[in-house]
Order: sequence, then structure tokens, then C-alpha cells
Amino acid sequence: MATRRTPRAKTRPAAKRPGLPRTTVVLRWCIAGVAVFVAFLYYQPLSSYLETRSALNERAAEVQRLREERTRLQARLADSETVTALAREARRMRLVRPGERIFIVKGVAEWRRAQARAKAKAQEGLAEHR
Repeated sequence: MATRRTPRAKTRPAAKRPGLPRTTVVLRWCIAGVAVFVAFLYYQPLSSYLETRSALNERAAEVQRLREERTRLQARLADSETVTALAREARRMRLVRPGERIFIVKGVAEWRRAQARAKAKAQEGLAEHR
């Protein structure tokens, strides 16, 4: 049997949208995806590097501070080995040399307070006469 073709209405082919071809758009999305993936892969090593660099800077500052303290302590040690420094420390600990007389002065704190009051009173008197 022969089939008869039915006449169809003439339809226009779908109008192409203006813009880039579909393959170009897909290619661009693939490139963007690859770039995001590469950035994701670099994130962990980069953050680890930055943290390590920060820790290194902190340690370097600490080493510098410790070197300065060491220099200061070495100078103090060298000074403490002198006879003058030894005598100064002995006086600070209230030690005396053999044959020296020791004088104990009491009431120094009260005397200083009285002197301060007298000085303040004298300054007030001067201020009133002006």
C-alpha cells in the first residue's frame, strides 16, 4: 500500500538565538571549572605556607629578643665578677668588712615624712606671701 503524504503547513526553522555557539559556551564553562578546581587544589598548600611563614616570623622575633637578653645577662655577669660589684652587693645585703663599725640608724622613714611635710608647709607659706 502506498501511503499518501499529507500536506504539512510550512514551518520556519527555529530562529537561532544571537550569541555564541553552544560549544564555545560549554568550553568556557569547562575552563572556568578547571580553574576553580586548580584553585581548590592550591588552597591548602598556600594556607599552610602562609601559616608557616607567620610562625617563622614570630620565632625570629623571639630569637632576637632572647639574643638581646643574653647579651644583657652576659654584661651583668661580667660586671658582677668585679670587686666593686661584689662590695656593692655585700652592702645591699647589709654585710660589713672585718674591722668596720656598723651604725644602725632608726627612724629614717619618719624623718623623711617630717621633712616632706615641712617642705610642703614652707612652699604654702611662700605661695601665700606672693
